[in-house]
Amino acid sequence: MHRKIVHVVGTGTIGEPLIGLLADYKEQLGLDEITFHKNSALKTDSSKIAGLLKRGARLATDETKINDFKSLHIDPDLETEEAIKRASVVIDCTPKGIGHKNKEQYYTKFTENVKGFVAQGSEEGFGKKYARGINDKSLILGDKFIQVVSCNTHNLACITNTLALYNDPDNLVEGRFVCVRRANDLSQPGSFIPAPQVGRHSSDIYGSHHAEDAAKLFKTMNWDLNLFSSAMKVNSQYMHVLWFNLIVKEPTSKAEVLERLQNNPLVALTEKDMTSTVFSFGRDQGHYGRILNQTVVVEQTINVRNDHEITGFCFTPQDGNSILSSISATEWFLYPHSYEDKVQCLSKLFFDHI
Repeated sequence: MHRKIVHVVGTGTIGEPLIGLLADYKEQLGLDEITFHKNSALKTDSSKIAGLLKRGARLATDETKINDFKSLHIDPDLETEEAIKRASVVIDCTPKGIGHKNKEQYYTKFTENVKGFVAQGSEEGFGKKYARGINDKSLILGDKFIQVVSCNTHNLACITNTLALYNDPDNLVEGRFVCVRRANDLSQPGSFIPAPQVGRHSSDIYGSHHAEDAAKLFKTMNWDLNLFSSAMKVNSQYMHVLWFNLIVKEPTSKAEVLERLQNNPLVALTEKDMTSTVFSFGRDQGHYGRILNQTVVVEQTINVRNDHEITGFCFTPQDGNSILSSISATEWFLYPHSYEDKVQCLSKLFFDHI
């Protein structure tokens, strides 16, 4: 029986907590080993690497950089290509564009050895778009490359799926969204902005990439949805905010909308109306400070106008929803017939109410 090894490439805002979560839940997820690749031997990252090694993960790097790590008193176990070739699943969590380079340089060479490759939202065109609980039925045996969509796309798609579709794409007349994005992650020293900054509409049909990516996600199930989004950044480091406006064919009510949200385990409800207080809850209660739910809906903002127009605000648990989908895709590659049961071991990391 082949050992089930998951190899994570990158130790950034998604990679580090993902490695830690996989290591902590290795047995419950049916995994034998977790390995990870670190590109640069930086003294500022040495404590992070040491922490992941203590959790049982094994380090890989380029052969030419092994001595650089040893100078930091860190001994890599594996070389880059060796770690990829021996893995069952590879999850790429590198910055924008590097996932595609890795696919060309490494991944396409090892499709016979590795069951599947997963990349993150920045890697447009890497593979089939995926979000846990949205388009699982689109996954088919033979899929080798999966792109987990971005955190805001998860949120947008989850809200649309929960409140407008009911497994019937014709029920949605149109969906309009405004993504109010935080400037940068707390872990990132750069890219902070001094004032709110509005974004451009890159698509005449969908607006910003968030609605376009969500539409492509639903198209994996042959659903063609009328979605449009705008985006802006604010000078905050806490959480993204999503404003949504859905027009549906079937009449609904505020009570019914809230019931649908309550019945979706991937949705958390809250009365907290500030990103800082929800972020603080995640820091205190979440795994690595992450909330794994796909969205946190602010309950008192829900409004239903004329029985057909649903409006509200929600917060995006950035990284958390992408981490969940990355693990779900990994388990699907390894256990295509029982992955739904396998990922239930993470259920205690979800919150009904925040």
